[in-house]
Amino acid sequence: MRVTLAEDSILLREGLVRLLAEEGHEVVAAVGDGDALLVSVAADPPDVAVVDVRMPPTHTDEGLRAALEIRRRWPGVAVLVLSQYVEKRYATELITADEGGVGYLLKDRVGQVDEFLDALERVGSGGAAFDPEVVRQLLARSSRADPLGRLTPRERDVLGHMAQGHTNASIAAHLHVSQSAVEKHVNAIFDKLGLMGAAGFSRRVLAVLRYLDS
Repeated sequence: MRVTLAEDSILLREGLVRLLAEEGHEVVAAVGDGDALLVSVAADPPDVAVVDVRMPPTHTDEGLRAALEIRRRWPGVAVLVLSQYVEKRYATELITADEGGVGYLLKDRVGQVDEFLDALERVGSGGAAFDPEVVRQLLARSSRADPLGRLTPRERDVLGHMAQGHTNASIAAHLHVSQSAVEKHVNAIFDKLGLMGAAGFSRRVLAVLRYLDS
């Protein structure tokens, strides 16, 4: 997989470059700010852009705004955002876009190499990968409004795993239930949220998140 990396911490950037190379990925470019990221993607679009949220000059949201710009200008380029914190407004805007190939991980998750690489593969293949803490905070905010309150605790568990990008089979394994039980919960969730028409894995997750943000 061809990866462009945007991270202002030289130490972390170089560490990720080495990790990705050791795992067989091609690092197309490694830059330290949002402007350089956009220039690099325009010159040689990668399969995935791994982007730090806070970069120079203000260290606020330059990276995330660059990620959104990439999604707008090069929809074929997947984006995996890394952040120290859950930036709720921008996270919602990013993950409720009408395409797959997006992810949002807290930086603590990068230290768990297997989870980081799994998220990279899922995003690069057009899927979704969202940090459980990001999903928890978005769902917590949405739970204050109906009809999410109509979901049972088990259905909320299933919805949380769906929003993280897990398949029904993966959810069944995590919750130690059968896949058919998960499918029943998913249908119940869509029914209660008025989303029975949603189809396709990534579209399903994004549709649910969009609804929860409404």
